[in-house]
Amino acid sequence: MLEPVGASRQLPVAAILAGGHGHRIGGGKAQVELAGRPLLEWAAATAGQVLAEVWVVAKPDTALPDLPGVSVLREPAEARHPVVGLVAALRAAQGRPVLVCAADMPFVHVDTLRALSEWPPGETVLATRSGRIEPLLGRYEPSALGALEAAAEAASAPLREVVGALGPVLLEVADPVELFNVNTPADLARAEAIVAERGRPG
Repeated sequence: MLEPVGASRQLPVAAILAGGHGHRIGGGKAQVELAGRPLLEWAAATAGQVLAEVWVVAKPDTALPDLPGVSVLREPAEARHPVVGLVAALRAAQGRPVLVCAADMPFVHVDTLRALSEWPPGETVLATRSGRIEPLLGRYEPSALGALEAAAEAASAPLREVVGALGPVLLEVADPVELFNVNTPADLARAEAIVAERGRPG
């Protein structure tokens, strides 16, 4: 069981959200390999270059690869909605901001995570690219917890609608692959091609 640390409370904790079923990729998404490494490891390793404290937030039955130095926070088994993981992370952070990244976003840049981690406190900040907001790459302040808890109870509204109601600040990312999600075998093949062409972006 994860025991959040009380020191350096003003620093964010990084939370890699891995609570989805991954049905479209055949299940076990966190352990699917990209270029010989578990998909989850890509985002976790990048977050670890920015923040000392990195958590993986997953369902009780989610199979996870072994990631040294990364803690595991088990979110409630129900409901299946990304906001449940957000709420679990903010509650465990006990008043600290949470820097969130989805487990299936392997190409997030160190500079983007650093910018989010160093953002002045007070407002939710979400990554965006060409008008597309990515609610699972951002910095959530403790003040967002109440609204997210209410959304988690319903677990029905689209996540972009939920976080849009927070009035987030938007951080434009320059590289189009940063917001690329690996959801299907075709996505994984495309990710493999990206790695082959340019190495690990960021």
